[in-house]
Amino acid sequence: MIQVYVTGGTFDKQYNYITGELSFKDTHIPKMFERGRCTIDIDVKTLMMVDSLEMTEEDRSIIIHNCKRCPHDRILLTHGTDRMAATAAVLAAAKIPKKTIVLTGAMIPYAFGVSSDGFFNLGSALAFVQTLPAGVYIVMNGRYFEWDKVKKNTQTGNFELLL
Repeated sequence: MIQVYVTGGTFDKQYNYITGELSFKDTHIPKMFERGRCTIDIDVKTLMMVDSLEMTEEDRSIIIHNCKRCPHDRILLTHGTDRMAATAAVLAAAKIPKKTIVLTGAMIPYAFGVSSDGFFNLGSALAFVQTLPAGVYIVMNGRYFEWDKVKKNTQTGNFELLL
């Protein structure tokens, strides 16, 4: 069983065609797994629906609490990309033993259709969470990164190895 925790981020943003604003309604994650014809035993639970720029320490405490008490040793966490590395660092500092925790996100909302990278990132994260050893990782752009060896390049929107 793989536990999937949803926290919001661009993955789940909806576009309001009248106001031009992006906001949250419901998660797209179950639909994405269904569309991808995923046959893996997955449990999806929404912890929150926030933009990572607005994520608080209390929100991160909720994430840590759920990861610690999760009965499964494989956890996939959807997260906004702007503060993904910060949450990964907090999870690593919490020293949650014997669990593989993978954070992933999207630069373009899934609701935008084929232009979104979310579907690709979710599939990559699902594969990596099954194969990586215990630890905290970020999976973006088809690659995995250890939590302390990654940064988001704000010029390109890609995640890169921290040198």
